[in-house]
Amino acid sequence: MELDFERCYRAVDSRDQRFDGWFYTGVTSTGIYCRPSCPAMTPKRQNVRFFPSAAAAQGAGLRACRRCRPDAAPGSPQWDVRADVVGRAMRLISDGVVDRDGVPGLAARLGYTERHLHRMLRAELGAGPLALARAQRAQTARILIETTGLGLAEVAFAAGFGSVRQFNDTVREVYGATPSELRVARGRRPAASGAGTITLRLAYRPPLHAAALLDFLALRALPGVEEVRDGTYHRALRLPHGAGTVALTPADGHVAATLRLADMRDLAPAVARCRRLLDLDADPVAVDGTLAADPALAPAVAAEPGIRLPHAVDGFEMAVRAITTQQISLRSARTTLTHLLSATGTASVDHEVDGEVDLSGHRQPHDQQQKLRAFPSAEEVLAVPDSGLRMPGARRETIRAVARAVAEGSLDLAPGGDREEAVRRLTALPGIGPWTAGYVAMRALGDPDVFLPTDLGVRRGAAALGRPDHPKTLDAYADRWRPWRSYAVIRLWRAA
Repeated sequence: MELDFERCYRAVDSRDQRFDGWFYTGVTSTGIYCRPSCPAMTPKRQNVRFFPSAAAAQGAGLRACRRCRPDAAPGSPQWDVRADVVGRAMRLISDGVVDRDGVPGLAARLGYTERHLHRMLRAELGAGPLALARAQRAQTARILIETTGLGLAEVAFAAGFGSVRQFNDTVREVYGATPSELRVARGRRPAASGAGTITLRLAYRPPLHAAALLDFLALRALPGVEEVRDGTYHRALRLPHGAGTVALTPADGHVAATLRLADMRDLAPAVARCRRLLDLDADPVAVDGTLAADPALAPAVAAEPGIRLPHAVDGFEMAVRAITTQQISLRSARTTLTHLLSATGTASVDHEVDGEVDLSGHRQPHDQQQKLRAFPSAEEVLAVPDSGLRMPGARRETIRAVARAVAEGSLDLAPGGDREEAVRRLTALPGIGPWTAGYVAMRALGDPDVFLPTDLGVRRGAAALGRPDHPKTLDAYADRWRPWRSYAVIRLWRAA
């Protein structure tokens, strides 16, 4: 990846947080690397190098700045936008695939040899898949060291390290301190927040229109799986090693996340899925700049900057919800999905709605618990009898066809899936047309450039803004919103 020195240096000199995660600043005179918005004194030009990833900076022998915490910066928006092999690889690495399946497993998911995959990642990011996964393990370890009371050996294996020695060496190399020194430097003992509970901050690039994000999720919330209450979004998670729940509360400059995990090894994938759900790695300035160029959307963009595109924590879940919603209201779809939940045996998880410990160590008032359950897996849906799928027979068979394809592995709806291939396979199934496939691509696969010209809400929103509402004419008009047509869909829904 080519990084223009002058542009990067100007961003560092102005401490522009919009560039956090786009690149990292290495300071050779101090041996540290920082995020562009680091509040420290701007280093001299001759002492600066720029890196496309934290792993590349670590590979150059630099350690993370303890002041700006570059490892906690928002991820590069490229990896959400790009649908090529490198973008897919980065999404899979963030989801912990290398930790679970190794580099061979990652390469097999992408359909490339290990050598070729390593070559592509080195060219783009200055580091191979092992180094990128190692950088993520180091960040996970730091979070566990500083926010939990786990023993350091437990932290090592929960973060994905193969041995305590490897854990000690990596933490010392990345942070310039031993794990025990990091825990002492935190200045307090980890709060007693309960086994498996972690509270952390999820950074984002401003602006973020939190109210619109919560409104969107609340309108579609499925009781028993998720809920929006008192400015916080709660939901259950199906994770690689077990169940979990999360409470997400937007705040100034970050989203506070309280995770309760059955297995601490699921921390990294849980964080990655929550970031994707809330679209926290997006570049809202770039999106709003393109949409505001259209006079029809300019007033809405000015009034509500930072509208995000909510994604999904489970691609199969989103596909089932899209199929269920075909030609019926959200309320009716919710009733149908509630019957589906009742017909499956997915275990619920106690989720402390309140009473968690914040980042300052203060315990919030505790008043109740609520049981949440993850959406059924493809295998569980296949086992549901007809009585549990209260919908027309053709639609019921469509859901089963999708569940069968996901269970067999012929349909990949995970974040690192091939978007074009997934859409092709979806539309080949009976009962799935362009709207359903497009909606799944937009929300499950995170495609930022999907447009739904036949959607009734989109057409009503276009008409409300004085723009054509005939599907064919509207589709042609939407070309001016590329490559952010999915974000235009969200704004048209709000205008409807």
